[in-house]
Amino acid sequence: MTNLLKKFPIVRRSRIIVMVALGYLLIAGLQASAQDPMSRFRGMGGGGAKSGDTTLKHRVEDSINISFRFLDSSRLRRFDSTIYDFRKKFPLQATWIDLGNFGTASRNLVFTPIIKSGWDPGWHAYDAYVFTTDETRFYTTTRPYSELGYVLGGKAEQMVNLVHTQNIKQLFNFSFQYRLINNPGTYNNQNTNHNNYRVSAWYNSANKRYHAFLILVGSKLVASENGGLKDTKDLDSIAYTDRFNILTRLAPGKQYSTNVFASNVTTGTFYSTGTYLFRQQYDIIGKKDSIVTDSTVTRLFYPKIRAEHTISYSTYHYRFVDNTPDTSYYTKYFDFVSTPDTIKLSDQWHDLVNDLSFYSFPDSKNAQQFIKAGASIENLTGYFDAGSKTLYNVFVHGEYRNKTRNQKWDVEAIGKFYVTGYNAGDYNAYISLKRMISKNLGFLQVGFQNSNRTPSFSYDRESSFGFGVPGFFNKENIVNLFGSIEQPKLDLKLSGSYFLITNYNYFTDYYHAKQQSSPFNVLQLTLEKVFTYKRHWIWRLLLTVQQKAGSSPVNMPSLVTFNQFGYEGKLGFKNLNIAFGAELRYFSAYKADGFAPPVGQFFVQNDETIRQKLPDINLYINFRIRSFTAYVRAENLNTMQFNGPGGFGFTNNNFVAPYYPYPGLHIRLGIFWSFIN
Repeated sequence: MTNLLKKFPIVRRSRIIVMVALGYLLIAGLQASAQDPMSRFRGMGGGGAKSGDTTLKHRVEDSINISFRFLDSSRLRRFDSTIYDFRKKFPLQATWIDLGNFGTASRNLVFTPIIKSGWDPGWHAYDAYVFTTDETRFYTTTRPYSELGYVLGGKAEQMVNLVHTQNIKQLFNFSFQYRLINNPGTYNNQNTNHNNYRVSAWYNSANKRYHAFLILVGSKLVASENGGLKDTKDLDSIAYTDRFNILTRLAPGKQYSTNVFASNVTTGTFYSTGTYLFRQQYDIIGKKDSIVTDSTVTRLFYPKIRAEHTISYSTYHYRFVDNTPDTSYYTKYFDFVSTPDTIKLSDQWHDLVNDLSFYSFPDSKNAQQFIKAGASIENLTGYFDAGSKTLYNVFVHGEYRNKTRNQKWDVEAIGKFYVTGYNAGDYNAYISLKRMISKNLGFLQVGFQNSNRTPSFSYDRESSFGFGVPGFFNKENIVNLFGSIEQPKLDLKLSGSYFLITNYNYFTDYYHAKQQSSPFNVLQLTLEKVFTYKRHWIWRLLLTVQQKAGSSPVNMPSLVTFNQFGYEGKLGFKNLNIAFGAELRYFSAYKADGFAPPVGQFFVQNDETIRQKLPDINLYINFRIRSFTAYVRAENLNTMQFNGPGGFGFTNNNFVAPYYPYPGLHIRLGIFWSFIN
């Protein structure tokens, strides 16, 4: 093994080690299943065994009780064992689009502005592929648990997802997650290679008064950029039945490769981010208690006053590199007088935050009712092509939550205000009230959010990417009024949002930025409904209608809908859960945002209308047998045509942005296997 590693550069060694680790886990899983094919997953929706099939001892030893929580929530959650939705295993959700290849820049068809106060680096086109602290899970489990996931798609696309967690001690849990996304792509110079890792640990002292949380997350995203097709008419030419040969506006001479280890990018985006977070909590005042079962005594502590310290250190590095720049592209879209031999742009940031907070629990036995107040100091250092910059912020924050034990009321109120520093005057206020009216009428929720924020640093002229920013921008202000009605008995949810936006920041073309000073508003209504026919035939409907008003610089489809029609059941087999059917996604014609690879931003354009030739159509069959789950998908069936270039083929491509078509038929096979170590 040592001799083998010496033959590869250090960047490739890590991938070889990952593949070897996957092999060992696969072997371990096979051995575990062979030793006991009747193992169960308690609380995870797994199939059970008949009484008498195994001894009571074996049933206890081969069972698992596992749950998890998030950092800012004390509520313990169980795994979702449903299999109808492949996107629960996939980074992009139903209303999101990429630029024609999995791993490329993506965005939501539903209008979702950034409602976040404080400092922001400004690059969000690849957010869907980044691991964050907010989504990090803290587990508690009675047995070591692992999940191995592998998705294989056409054109050598693959996604590897590896999760492992175990309680090192009864009150100390450790978990690890690794994800690899690698895709050579359908079109020229659109290959992607993303690596993500996540480590978390959760510790509670024996007396239940001290709690510690550790998070390490990192993402290294590499994506080639082709700028879209040079001539979209080439899609209808018999000379380009192999889509990879169509000329693109950037890097037209790229060579196609399906090698998972070959991730060389001559023209593209390099985006890396990492966060270390350590939180400690100590319950200063509270009440001791205990639970006695047989010979076991479990200590409990119900807090009244809690102190909390959190330190986090994050790094952000965004780079664009073009080692073979096309003169015509940069002179036309970026007004270059002459094009250098190499184009390199880079922004790098280091962000250190120290926070001290205190909690008060009015009802000591309800951990989901508390008042929290705290203050933070933030230190920022940025490095750009033309120099560096040091910034700081001081902000205060408060929070009130109350989830009543009878689950009739759910109240959440959060506030943050920047007292001094770079973001002085920024604030964010949020309040949500949710009430169960009755079992027949369901739940009613109303809420309000207001954010006043300094524009992201990508709109600052000191940024390496800010060469098209005219000058100083005022703070952006967004008001959001929202509400929903939810009726579980009818499988129905109706929700709405109203946005009022002032000083909206946006890019007008490939590098010029602008601010819309006059206010405008956006209204959204969303319907989510599940229709059931004879118990097992199900239609899941998601429908969003959105409309803008006023002098608005944003474009959006007025209608976005996603539908899933299919069967969900067992087909008479005890240990088989199966779901199969069709999916349909449609959005109305609109002037879709363009994408500018050098600055990494989507921009508003009003010249070209994007409309679907046919709705996006997918077929799927998913099934689970105990701890093994498989997903088989045939996507973009709408591209099929009988009289296309070269005769029959999947060449009737939809566009999602100017110059960016979706691929033709795409087959995906996903395997996810959970096992107890």
